[in-house]
Amino acid sequence: MNKLLKLLKKFGPAVIAVGFTIGTGSVTSMIVAGSKYGVDLLWVVLLSCIFSFACIEAYGRYFLATGETALFAFKKHLPMGKWIAWFIIIGLTFGQWNALMGNLTITSNAIFETLNIFFPSMGQNAYLWVLGIAIANVGIMYAILNMGKFHVFERVLLIFVSIMALSFLLSLFIVMPDLKAVAKGLIPSIPDVEGADRLMVAFVGTTMAAATFLSRPLFIQAKGWGKGDIGLQTKDARNAVILIFLISGSIMIISMSTLYRDGKTVERVLDMVGTLEPIAGKFALAIFLIGTLSAGLSSIFPILMISPLMLADYQSGKLDMNSRNFKIITAIAAVVGLIGPAYGGNPIELQIFTQIFLVFVLPIVILSMWVLVNRKSLMGEFKAGLLLNIGLALAFVFSVLITINGAKDLIKTIGEFIG
Repeated sequence: MNKLLKLLKKFGPAVIAVGFTIGTGSVTSMIVAGSKYGVDLLWVVLLSCIFSFACIEAYGRYFLATGETALFAFKKHLPMGKWIAWFIIIGLTFGQWNALMGNLTITSNAIFETLNIFFPSMGQNAYLWVLGIAIANVGIMYAILNMGKFHVFERVLLIFVSIMALSFLLSLFIVMPDLKAVAKGLIPSIPDVEGADRLMVAFVGTTMAAATFLSRPLFIQAKGWGKGDIGLQTKDARNAVILIFLISGSIMIISMSTLYRDGKTVERVLDMVGTLEPIAGKFALAIFLIGTLSAGLSSIFPILMISPLMLADYQSGKLDMNSRNFKIITAIAAVVGLIGPAYGGNPIELQIFTQIFLVFVLPIVILSMWVLVNRKSLMGEFKAGLLLNIGLALAFVFSVLITINGAKDLIKTIGEFIG
């Protein structure tokens, strides 16, 4: 295990980026999309990963050049920088805490429905069991996080991410997908079917994760990287997006190869985690379930810590996991996250809907750093070049278009609810 952890640590902050990016939101969105549209939306995931690379590279490059973290830099160098920083903090906190509600609902239902297969009597108190499992999940993660030691957080996240990646990639080899269909999915097209736009927004909300970009400087800081590590930072950013695409794409392809092929849809959590069972039995079900739970549990850490992390970034530009504020705010996040399991409802629909909120701060997160990495006075020789500028420009335009679609979907949903 020690040798495995040493090997995984070579990925550096890339693994943390994967943990921040891929959670139950990604898993749910990819499975539902695969079951409804096959791999027709795989190109959205690919574009999101390409643009994510540009953003991760920009944020990492800025820190190495200046030693300043993101929100601290926005406050210091941008016009109305304080307002921009607070807009990002509030918007991202709202989006991430909404995502935590969906996350805990999905993971708790997945564990409950699996246990209920072996212990049918649990079904008589389903609500209490789901809520109890959710409390246990978030309680354990909160306790680990508040040990206050970065290396403990990093090691636990490494384990979850590696299990998740191995589970989903192994599942991909089990289904042996149609490669021609997969290649076709990389050609841009939008299925003319109800719900496709919402899933596109959900993809971008989870894959082009603003939290991943903003947290990048702090985790590079924790690793002790400096200006001499610019090449390592670029390599690490590349590793991160490759892992994100492989894992996300694998989930969608698995769903296409099983559920979509047989005309099945995902209505409840067990439909989702049981994707592989029809072709490979209980063993495959267990592999996929482990991957799904690892994705969910690995993303609880980042969501709990994102608000105190951003506040620390804004105030001092330093990550302090032992501060009183860190412990209090992560506790509040844990309680807010339990609203989802306490409320009940369809966890699949809740998880996808909550991803929409994550896109609303994305354009300003991209634009703000785009401005800073082009300032010669700040960046010196590390100033953004032509390719990075093209990547950031396309990422910004893409994020604006997706945000508009997300706003339209949200307005429509609110209108339907009121009506």
